Amino acid sequence: MKAKQVIVVRTDLRNLMGQKIRTGKIASQVAHASLGAFLKCFRKYKTSDKTTVYTTEFDEDSVLEAWLNGIFTKICVSVDSEQELLDLYVSIPGEIPSALIQDAGITEFGGVPTYTCIGIGPFNSEEIDKLTSHLKLL
Repeated sequence: MKAKQVIVVRTDLRNLMGQKIRTGKIASQVAHASLGAFLKCFRKYKTSDKTTVYTTEFDEDSVLEAWLNGIFTKICVSVDSEQELLDLYVSIPGEIPSALIQDAGITEFGGVPTYTCIGIGPFNSEEIDKLTSHLKLL
């Protein structure tokens, strides 16, 4: 099985609100999306001593096995607007791990919370392609 993760980034962020958004800000949002979607593959719980624990189990023929012990494929693609990002996010089937990232607006975006990207997967490459193959590479 081929598995991958796709990160979808808004390209209009580069000149949003009349200001140039730093490349480092975009890079950090991509990292948030990647990790956010990956953590959806885990169960999260608190122990009696209030420690947070993340756990997961997977078979040797699972998507996580293919991704973690394969070539760890990540692809960044783009959309042109917030609406396109949100439309894509709501179309993602529930079995595919995904995370919609909203920046708090503290260092960029003029103090306005702003949706920046989506992490999709890791999941079966063919299923992710149904959602993202039409998008341009970032």
